[in-house]
Amino acid sequence: MPTKAYILIENAVGKSRDVADALKALPNIETVDGVTGPYDIIATVAAPDLNSVGDLVTGQIHTINGIVRTVTCLSVGSS
Repeated sequence: MPTKAYILIENAVGKSRDVADALKALPNIETVDGVTGPYDIIATVAAPDLNSVGDLVTGQIHTINGIVRTVTCLSVGSS
């Protein structure tokens, strides 16, 4: 079963569309949603394992121009 995570993303002012487009082009990204509140975007990731999620976040998401900060929340199951 794949590892599912939610990536909460804060981006620079005026960069939401650019960041969202860049996220959609990445592998293992299932959804990219603009939201209100302390974060600007929430992306859903499904990757083969925890290491793959970590590699995606640190190697590809953090390098997107306009991203200020991320918080990764791993899914622990659904009810």
